[in-house]
Amino acid sequence: METVGVREFRENLSGYLENSAPVAISRHGETVGYYLPAARRRTEQEWAEFDRRAARMEQMIAETGLTEEELVADFKKWRASQKRK
Repeated sequence: METVGVREFRENLSGYLENSAPVAISRHGETVGYYLPAARRRTEQEWAEFDRRAARMEQMIAETGLTEEELVADFKKWRASQKRK
């Protein structure tokens, strides 16, 4: 996540409004807030890519024999281990 000062954020606000990335806003090195853009509408191409990835995930689940519950449990375990690092 990009971090910018309050003055820079204010001076370049229109650019940040056009961007879809969140921004941390700081004052004197301390984070004082975040700019979180609202979700934009997805294009047909993005939805098609989402569907393709979902189909691949279903295929991988079928190939491994895992249930959705086992997959979610494994993911939660992996995610918890990443937070400790």
